[in-house]
This record gives sequence, C-alpha cells and structure tokens, in this order.
Amino acid sequence: MSDGCKDCQGGCGGGAAPKSSRRGAMFMIGAGLMGIGTVVAGIPLVGALVAPGFRRYGNTWIDIGSVGDYPVGETRLAKFAVPGANPNDGETASAAAWVRSMDGGKFQVFAVNCAHLGCPVKWFQQSRLFMCPCHGGVYYEDGSRASGPPPRGLFEYHAKIENGRLLIDAGRLPGLEESV
Repeated sequence: MSDGCKDCQGGCGGGAAPKSSRRGAMFMIGAGLMGIGTVVAGIPLVGALVAPGFRRYGNTWIDIGSVGDYPVGETRLAKFAVPGANPNDGETASAAAWVRSMDGGKFQVFAVNCAHLGCPVKWFQQSRLFMCPCHGGVYYEDGSRASGPPPRGLFEYHAKIENGRLLIDAGRLPGLEESV
C-alpha cells in the first residue's frame, strides 16, 4: 500500500508526512514552559532550604550596665534599646533580658520570652524560678526547663564583659536557629 514514500506507512493520501506534527511541537513547547515554570517556582524553595547555611548574624554588642549593677547570686531585669530601631517604633524599640550574676564574675543573660509560645516570663526570687503566666511553663534559675509545656530551657544571649561593663549580643534574637 506504500506509494514509495519512506516516511509514510500508507494511507496518507500521497505526500510525505513530516516527522514532527503540530501536536508534537505544541507538546514540546508546553513541556518546556512547564519546565521553566518549575525552575522559577523552585527558586524560593531552594533559597529557603540553602540560605540558613550561609546566614551570618552581625554582632551588635549592647551595653546593659555595669557589672556592679548585678550583685552575685541575684537575677535582675535589664532593659535596652533594640539595635537598628526607628524612633517611630514605639514600645517595640525596646527589649529586656534577665541577667543572672554568678560566682567568679560569670553571667547568664536570658531572653524574657518563654520557649513555648513567647510569653514574657517573670522571675520569682523566693522560689528562684522563672514562671510563664500564659501556659504554666517553669524554668530553674539557670534557665533550664523545670516543668510545663516549654520544650526546652530559656533562650540565652551571648554575653561578655569589657571595661567593667556587661555587654550582650543583641544583633540577633536568641532562638532555635543556633545552640548556645
């Protein structure tokens, strides 16, 4: 039934059919556009997965007072201005931390936020415990979890002493992204 055309299997009415049809060309164009769309849509996902490995926080050391402001064996609240805050930020331009002074001139500085849902914790000197009023989270004086729903201890700021002043790295908020 062939009329001598090597591209035709017969029944085409004579002329040779092209190797690729319009349907095949449209399929290739569609597949190409879908591939491009997949790559474009995947860029944010890949960025979200890879970026934390390259993120480096800048150290912004904030002076939270003289070492003498924090007597050994006591835990006190320290308030400070948030680095890079705008004067129009209102209450969010300031932050606070719990400072625990220990023997040997060592300090622990805790974020005031509960590790459960971020409610502010309060220090109770008599029981030597931090307590969260929202869901009953309790922490020991060293910031470790005592009871309640928090999955871990309080988040801790990096601290150092320079020229008799206590400094904390307030350029980042302590959290789960890095371990202390």
